[in-house]
Amino acid sequence: MDVTPQQPPADRPVPGPDHSADTAYAPPCESPPALPPDAASLAEPPPASLRTTLRRAAFGVVAGAVLVTGAVVAVPDGDEDAAPPVPGPVSRAMAATAAGSPASLSDLTALIGDRQKWVGTHPSDARSWAVLGSAYVEWGRRASDAAYYTRAEQALKRSLNVEPGERGNEAAWVGLASLANARHDFVTAKKWGETVRSRQPKQWTVYPELVDAYNGLGDYKSATTAVEKYAALRSGVPALGMTADMYRDRGWREDALATAQDAVNRAKTPAEKAACLSRLGELAWERGEPQEAVAQYGAALRTDPAHHPSLAGRARALAALGRTDEAQRDYQAALTKSPRPAYMLELGELYESLGLDGDSVNQYTQLRRALARTKAQGVDDSLLLGRFEAAHGDANAAVELLRAEWGRGHHSAAVADALGWALHRSGDPDSALEYAEQAVDSGGQNAGYAYHLGMVQRALQDFGPARRHLEEALRTNPQFSPLDAPRAQEALDTMGLPPAGGPQDMQPAAPPAPQPPQEPSPVPEPESGPAEPAAPPGEPGDAPAPAAGPPGQKAKPAAPKAAPEKAGGATHTPTRTPPKPPAPHASPGH
Repeated sequence: MDVTPQQPPADRPVPGPDHSADTAYAPPCESPPALPPDAASLAEPPPASLRTTLRRAAFGVVAGAVLVTGAVVAVPDGDEDAAPPVPGPVSRAMAATAAGSPASLSDLTALIGDRQKWVGTHPSDARSWAVLGSAYVEWGRRASDAAYYTRAEQALKRSLNVEPGERGNEAAWVGLASLANARHDFVTAKKWGETVRSRQPKQWTVYPELVDAYNGLGDYKSATTAVEKYAALRSGVPALGMTADMYRDRGWREDALATAQDAVNRAKTPAEKAACLSRLGELAWERGEPQEAVAQYGAALRTDPAHHPSLAGRARALAALGRTDEAQRDYQAALTKSPRPAYMLELGELYESLGLDGDSVNQYTQLRRALARTKAQGVDDSLLLGRFEAAHGDANAAVELLRAEWGRGHHSAAVADALGWALHRSGDPDSALEYAEQAVDSGGQNAGYAYHLGMVQRALQDFGPARRHLEEALRTNPQFSPLDAPRAQEALDTMGLPPAGGPQDMQPAAPPAPQPPQEPSPVPEPESGPAEPAAPPGEPGDAPAPAAGPPGQKAKPAAPKAAPEKAGGATHTPTRTPPKPPAPHASPGH
């Protein structure tokens, strides 16, 4: 599905996706020369990986570039008379990216067209090739069109062919780290990013890429360090947003909310403000406040109507409020702007929860096709495909996919949760438990992770912890999923309430105290006078005294005392106070 970006001014053609066989670029003007097809002629790249974001791309560090009235101007080789781009959308895009902020889609489109035209007449300008490659990465991410990643790779390699990274072209290396993140190749992104950091530790543009790579690998300690370094080098709205995300992922919700609100207050451009407001909506949704989430997402869309993450987020919150018709419209609008497979999965699950089986099957079919298409274009969506297969398809296939993902070093909480759930769905809750616990223990407060762990523990008949985690999921966000939230409540109802005094499975019952044997009372001395009446038979108490014999006859001797009992070879007196039973201990899992 082709998606065309927001239209720029009428006098500039749109450099949208061009799938013709005649050119590797969309033609806002004459296309630049074909990129070198021979990989051997390109500079050998160091390993790298990290998710793409133009706001985190290399524009701010392009060597030989000059920041003039907010525009990064690449100085061509031997062409000192070349005029810089006129102030306008190109200047705004370069100013935004130089600050580490997102550019609007229209400005980004204009930037792509401008750089395409420039490299068409200046093919030896390594800096402009790096700018163009990074812009392609961001456009592909925004439009969910992986074809742009291929163009980005060609442009970035062309940049390195003209000027290797070892000679100062670290901007192209940062762009390749961004490209690797966009393709979910976090190991490669990490290597690219660390290569740049080792050469230029104060190169602030590389740290957002390292943060994404470390998070994708589950190395949260290194991610936190990278966030702190980025904030120290480049304070501002982007650093605040990244810090808020880090706080949220560690479960520090109050700190995340305060920092995210600070970012909103300081945001300047519409694109930047929309991204910050969308983060507030996401935080509200995750803490179970769908009405507040709708309000924040709505504010983001009033600021930037093209912000599709806010459309999808508002759809999610509207569904939780029961406004399902509006939710469907927002999902469809988001898919029109950016056909992300994640949006397709969410819409399919909404259809399924409403009993619209035909629509859900159709949506899942589109999802499979989209994932196959992105895979052919070099994007690894094993995590999303594994989640889908575990919940709606072949759980065994999901296990295979996600074990391979784990084997690649992708040990994030998201992968651990998905693998644990796939193992559970395939009938192996014993193996699932370790991964489900790792996801929950990562620090974030995620209702979906808690639900999955609770269901795994329920399958293992560990009902106390299962009940606790299912309740935690519904307490964190009562409507965390249109399908799974009702299932969590149903599982709780099936298990019932714990018995009075606490769940019996949480600790064993105390053993009964041993009862000492009864000892007969001493026989009283015989007295003159009538004999005492005997105690009624069967009455508890002391042993009856023997009746007095005829006058002059001695009484019978009392029965001898019971011999001391043997216990483990040692004798003890039965009238001793019995030892206290051992203190009860918690059952496994507590």
